[in-house]
Amino acid sequence: MTDTSLHKETTVRRKDAPWLTLKYREMLEAWLFLSPTLIGFIIFFLGPLVAIVYYSMTEWNLLTQQATFVGLKNFHNALLVNPDFWQVLRNSGIFALGLVPLNMALALTLALALSRPFFGVVFFRTVFFAPVVTSAIAWAIVWKFLLQGEAGIVNQMLATVGIDGPNWLREPNWAMAAVIVTRVIKMVGLNMILYIAALQAIPRDYEEAARLEGASRWQIFRMIIWPLLAPTTLIIMVITTIGSFKVFDHIYQMTGGGPENGTLVLAYYIYLQGFEYFDVGYASALAMIMFVIVMALTIVQVMLRRKEME
Repeated sequence: MTDTSLHKETTVRRKDAPWLTLKYREMLEAWLFLSPTLIGFIIFFLGPLVAIVYYSMTEWNLLTQQATFVGLKNFHNALLVNPDFWQVLRNSGIFALGLVPLNMALALTLALALSRPFFGVVFFRTVFFAPVVTSAIAWAIVWKFLLQGEAGIVNQMLATVGIDGPNWLREPNWAMAAVIVTRVIKMVGLNMILYIAALQAIPRDYEEAARLEGASRWQIFRMIIWPLLAPTTLIIMVITTIGSFKVFDHIYQMTGGGPENGTLVLAYYIYLQGFEYFDVGYASALAMIMFVIVMALTIVQVMLRRKEME
């Protein structure tokens, strides 16, 4: 074969060869499939996050639309100057400490009761999960009427057994408890479903073997079921803690942060600063502080849970 024929054959092969190799075509297809999610992540998460970081270092009034770069002044005002911030942070901590354990304990109890098949189990699961898909504002409005003073149905029911109920949403000692309980009832169905799914994934052989060895129900739960629920418990703890710091609708509708700022939590305080007082820079700084707090709590929970599992 001459050099001319070899040159022609090589040219033909180059023309017939695909413009992309299989490896690069697969990479391109993967990026095309990921692009909608990636674009959404950039637009709806990364973009707003960068904007909040920038706004937190400015003094920007929403009405005048004038922004002045002030560095860390907003963070300094929140942490060292404004006394309301620490009361708000305390209220958020009380709300989280009340909501998370109560929600998880009630969800696990319901899951243990409804994880086994029996007549009507689907009905009860639906009843306890229905508040999750109910409008939060509608839920708060209904409970606001139920928890009124003497006119509220809750106090009327207590009066039938000789108990003089308080004005739940107007007394500082009771308003936080009322908001926590109504929020727990609203969201417990979601954690219940997660626990039910985890319980149904546990092999029954473990329980049967433990019963043959003479283990009691409490011993089976403590030594077998609870350790196997550890991954699900961690997920539920993290999402419930994050949700407790993000609560807004219940506070907005039921108490408005009162009485005497007794239920003024961080998410609602951020709303007030940004959309009532139009101080977007300070509100953005508060949002960054809340982001750091929630992230730190999540990391601590994961580390403690991992250490316990080890």
